[in-house]
Amino acid sequence: MPHKQSPASAIDLEQLKNQLPSTPAFVLDGPAISQALDKLAFLRQTSGCKVLYSIKALPVSSVLELAKPIVDGFSVSSLFEAQLADEILDSSGSIHLTTPGLRENEWSAISRIVSHVSFNSLSQRQRYRHSAPPSLSQGIRVNPKLSFLDDDRFNPARPYSKLGVAIADFNLLSQPESVKGLHCHNIFSATNFEPLQKTIATLTPLLNNSALSLQWLNLGGGYLYNQIDCQLFIDTVKQLKAAFNLDVFIEPGKALVGQAGYLVATVLDVFNSDGKSIAVLDTSINHHPEVFEYQRQPELHEHNPLGEYPALLAGCTCLAGDLFGEYNFTKPLNIGDKVVFKHIGAYSLIKANRFNGYPLPDIYLSHDNRLSKIKQDSYQCYRQQWLADK
Repeated sequence: MPHKQSPASAIDLEQLKNQLPSTPAFVLDGPAISQALDKLAFLRQTSGCKVLYSIKALPVSSVLELAKPIVDGFSVSSLFEAQLADEILDSSGSIHLTTPGLRENEWSAISRIVSHVSFNSLSQRQRYRHSAPPSLSQGIRVNPKLSFLDDDRFNPARPYSKLGVAIADFNLLSQPESVKGLHCHNIFSATNFEPLQKTIATLTPLLNNSALSLQWLNLGGGYLYNQIDCQLFIDTVKQLKAAFNLDVFIEPGKALVGQAGYLVATVLDVFNSDGKSIAVLDTSINHHPEVFEYQRQPELHEHNPLGEYPALLAGCTCLAGDLFGEYNFTKPLNIGDKVVFKHIGAYSLIKANRFNGYPLPDIYLSHDNRLSKIKQDSYQCYRQQWLADK
């Protein structure tokens, strides 16, 4: 039977605005993360897959600690991520790495920390495989040349992709028997498993290749499991494990934290510009850079499509394009009002910066009906970033 999800976490956002002593604030919804972890635990149990949290989505230690008892480990893309994963896991899980940017001066440290590596290219594999410790399970990232995204900025299988080895190039492998796994990630925010079926069909010749000594298959991330009936996924993983006798990994990131983050801001100023009401906030798109990178308009709690008072929400920096977008309100915004951007748990805070010297948002965890501050930016953080070493 399809897994029945528990009701979505219901943070009282109006109460949240009153609880916060200051803004901007980034609030993590602990119950929403726990709900997503419940779904992943269900998938592990029913399909036999192994789950790695992709910490690039949001590496806050509180999230990693919540995930640690449920997941089989973390997936990482750099030495710093690997070191953080290792610190949190304390030898209690596996760490998988894939990146196009392996650095020679970091390889020795990385290869001692991670348990699995998926080399991004044949040349990368050739440079590093001989110096890898015997305990490191070596794989290759595959580019299946299947595109399911219209926006090539998100598309790992775009033309001239830097991500992965084409299946046709596997005939150039030296010592294929040392390849223990395959990694494939060619999806972003998918809400059905049709891409997964097509991808596995494309990978089947490699899975059947007797020259490879495959022990694992990493299907990557990109599927929003909480928004999909997962029975097809469960059946697919069972079939893969039965047919090829290997471990199947998935790497959810946004699926775990995407719905679990809120950015709360306060209106600093309101004025008219060319006939539009401009409300300047004490936050900035630099606290959520994908707004500018991809020209997105984040979901706002206070927005009412039928509201009769439109306002353009602007960030507080001197960048002209520091704009969140135009929203409608049921009453005019005033200085001191608070607003909440919803469902920005993934790829927001991890990309945030201190442009113009504005501090990063304070970070709070909402859990067990309590709001706890877990991180506060300060002048010392800014100073440490920019003061020249002496």
